[in-house]
Amino acid sequence: MAKQTLSSVKTNKTEKKTRSLRIMNMHIPYHVIMILWSFIAMFPMWFLLINTFKKKTEIYKNFFGLPKVWTLANYEALFSGSDFLTYFRNSFFVVVISLFMILFVGSLCAYALAHWRTKTSRAIYYFFVIGMMLPIKIATIRLLQIMKALNTLNTLFSLYPVYIAMGLPTAVFILTEFIHGLPGEMYEAGFMDGASRFRIWYRIVIPLIRPALATVAIYNLVPIWNDLWFPLIFITREDQKTVLLAVTRLQGQYSTDWPKLLTILAMSALPVIILYLTMSKQFVKGLTAGAVKG
Repeated sequence: MAKQTLSSVKTNKTEKKTRSLRIMNMHIPYHVIMILWSFIAMFPMWFLLINTFKKKTEIYKNFFGLPKVWTLANYEALFSGSDFLTYFRNSFFVVVISLFMILFVGSLCAYALAHWRTKTSRAIYYFFVIGMMLPIKIATIRLLQIMKALNTLNTLFSLYPVYIAMGLPTAVFILTEFIHGLPGEMYEAGFMDGASRFRIWYRIVIPLIRPALATVAIYNLVPIWNDLWFPLIFITREDQKTVLLAVTRLQGQYSTDWPKLLTILAMSALPVIILYLTMSKQFVKGLTAGAVKG
C-alpha cells in the first residue's frame, strides 16, 4: 500500500509538471508578441528622450542613434531661457481643476441617477450618453461666442467649462454603472445609523468607487493635457498659454527648434506617465469591473 501511494504521488507530480510545461509552451507565443509590442510602443518615447540630450547639429546627423556627446543644455535652456514653468503651471491648473470638477460633479450625478429610477432619470442618463457620441469641437464657434459674452477669452477660465463638459458624459456613464453594482444593504445600514445621503455618498460610495474614479481621471487626463484646439482659439496672451500651445511657437515656417521642441514634449509627457504608473492598478480594476457592470 505504501509503495502504491508513493507511486501515485510521483505520477501526480509528473502530471502536474507536464501540465505546467504545456501551459508555459502555450503562453510563449503570447509573451513574445507582448514583448515585441512593448518595444514598438516604447520606441517613440525612447527616441524622444535620447534626442533631448543631443545638440541641434547632431540631431540632423544622427536622428535615431545614441548621442555621441551627452548634454543637458536643452534642459538648462528650457528652464532658464523660456517661460516653460509658466506654461506648465497653466496646464497643471487646468488639468487638476477640470478633473476635480469632473469627478465631483460626475460622481454626484451618477449617485443620483443610480437611485432615481424614473423615466426622467433615464432620459437624463441617455442625454449624457449622447454627449459621448458628439464631439464638442463641432460647437467651437458657439463656444467662442459664449466665452466672449462671459468676458473670459484670453484666460484659463475659458477652458474649464469646456473640459468639464467634455469629461462629464464619460464620468456619468462609467460611475453610474459602477454604483449600480454596489449592494443596497450598505445604504440601508447607513440610513439606520442616521447618515444623510450626502454622508453616505462621501463615506461609503466614494471609497468603493475609487477604481472607477481612477479610470475616469486617466481617461480624461490625456485629452485635456494634450488638447491644442481650444487653447489655440481662446487664448492669445503669453502668460495664459498651455504647454502644447507653447510648442507651436517653436515650429516655424522654414525652421524648427528641434532640441527645445523635443525637450518640451518629453517634459510634458512626464505627468501623464507618472499619474498612470501611480494609478494603473485602480485603472485596470475600474476597466474590468465597474465599466462592464449593469
